[in-house]
Amino acid sequence: MAEQKIRPIKSQVLYVRMKLLHRPSRPQQERSCFHTYYKWLLWFSFSLYFFASYLIGSDPHPPLSSLRTTHVSTRESTRLSRALFESPHLAPQKPQTSPGVLKNLKVFVYDLPPKYNTDWLSNERCSNHLFASEVAIHRALLTSDVRTFDPYEADFFFVPVYVSCNFSTANGFPAIGHARSLIASAVQFISSEYQFWNRSGGSDHVFVASHDFGACFHTLEDAAIADGIPEILKNSVILQTFGVQYKHPCQDVENVVIPPYVSPESLWNTLEKAPVDGERDIWAFFRGKMEVHPKNVSGRFYSNRVRTAIWRRFNGDRRFYLRRHRFAGYQSEIARSVFCLCPLGWAPWSPRLVESVALGCVPVIIADGIRLPLLSGVRWEEISVRVAEKEVGRLGEILEEVAATNLSSIQRKLWDPRMKRALLFNSEMEEGDATWQVLEELSEKRDRSYRRARVSGQLESDR
Repeated sequence: MAEQKIRPIKSQVLYVRMKLLHRPSRPQQERSCFHTYYKWLLWFSFSLYFFASYLIGSDPHPPLSSLRTTHVSTRESTRLSRALFESPHLAPQKPQTSPGVLKNLKVFVYDLPPKYNTDWLSNERCSNHLFASEVAIHRALLTSDVRTFDPYEADFFFVPVYVSCNFSTANGFPAIGHARSLIASAVQFISSEYQFWNRSGGSDHVFVASHDFGACFHTLEDAAIADGIPEILKNSVILQTFGVQYKHPCQDVENVVIPPYVSPESLWNTLEKAPVDGERDIWAFFRGKMEVHPKNVSGRFYSNRVRTAIWRRFNGDRRFYLRRHRFAGYQSEIARSVFCLCPLGWAPWSPRLVESVALGCVPVIIADGIRLPLLSGVRWEEISVRVAEKEVGRLGEILEEVAATNLSSIQRKLWDPRMKRALLFNSEMEEGDATWQVLEELSEKRDRSYRRARVSGQLESDR
C-alpha cells in the first residue's frame, strides 16, 4: 500500500474520457452523443477560464485611446484635457527601456576634467534653464544601456561640455562668449589623451549646442552668421535647438534638432495645481516680450516685429490673454489655455513649444521656415497650428476656424502621452523620451561611425 501510486485526478479524467470515446462495444449513436457532450464541456470550460482571467487581470482604468471627444465645444474638450492629464497612466514612472531597443547602438562618454562640465553645476540654474539639455543628455547617457565603457566598440563619442552655465551678472542670461575656447580646450584634451578623435577627424563625435543659433554660439543672428561654426566642430555631429528648412550657416554641419529643456518636475507640479474641474478658460494665450515700439538692432527687429503686431492687433481683444511681463507661475496659465502662441524671438524656436504640448495647449507656431525638433517622434503637423508671419493680423480669424472645424481632432492627438514624453529630457533615460528620440535619430547616422565603417570594409574584403 505504501508503494502504491495514486493516479492524478487530471490523468483519471483524461483516461475515462478516452475510454468512453473509444469503447468499441458502444453503438455509434452513443459514441456520437458522448463526443458532442465533451466538445461542449471543453468549450464551456475554456470560455469560463478566459472570462475569469479577463476580470482578474483587466486594468480598472480605461486606456487613454478610449477617451475621445466627439464635438468641438471648448468647455467639454477642456474637461477631457484634465481627465487625460490626471490619469494614473501619466504619473511619473521608473526609468525603463524596452529590451532590444537601441541595443545595437553604443556610445562612449568621455570622462572630462570637471572644469568642462560638473564644476558649472555649483549654480543650480545650470541644470534647469532652457539651455540645460546639455546637462540632461549627459546625465541620461551615464546610466543608459547604450553607454559603453569600451571605446573600441563605440559607434559615437559624446563630449560633455557645458557652455551655457556662465550666467551674466548684469542680466542673468547665459553668456556664451567663452564657448569656443572651452570646446577647443576639450577637443585638445581628448585628442591628446585618446586616439579616437584623430582617427576619424571627429566625424563620430557628438556635441550639444542648445543655444539660439546652435554651434555658431551667438544670440544675434548676424553675429552668429559672421562667426559661423568653429572649424573644429564642422566634421562632428551637433545636437542643437536651432533648425530651419532653408540653407543657413549655423546648421551647415551634421545635426539633430532637439527640443529646448523644460523641467519635467515643474510640469508635474503645474498639473497638480491646475483647476480640478479642468476647464480651459483662456482661449488664446501669450506671455513674454512684446515690444510696443520695436528697436532696430543691427538692421533687425526682435521677432521680425511679429510679437509687436500681436500686441497691437489683439491687446484688448477678450479672446486673447496677452501679458508682457514675467510671471513665475505662467505654466499654470498655459494649462488653462486652449491655444498657446509660439512666435519667434531672435531665433525661431521657443521653450513654449515644449510647454504647450506637455500641458495640453495647442501650440500656434508663428515662425516661418522653422525646422521642428524630433520629427520622427512628434507628429507636429497633427498637434499644432501653423500661421505665417505675414498672416498674424488674421490670427483671431484663423483660430476661430480651427475651433469650429478640427480642434477636437488636434487635441485628441496632442493629448497622446507619447507626444509629451518625446519632448522631455529625464535625468535617466526612459523609452520614448527626448534622449531616447535623440539616440534614435543618431542611430540613423551610424554611417559616420569609424567602427561601423571598418567592420563594413572588412566584410567587403572577405567577399
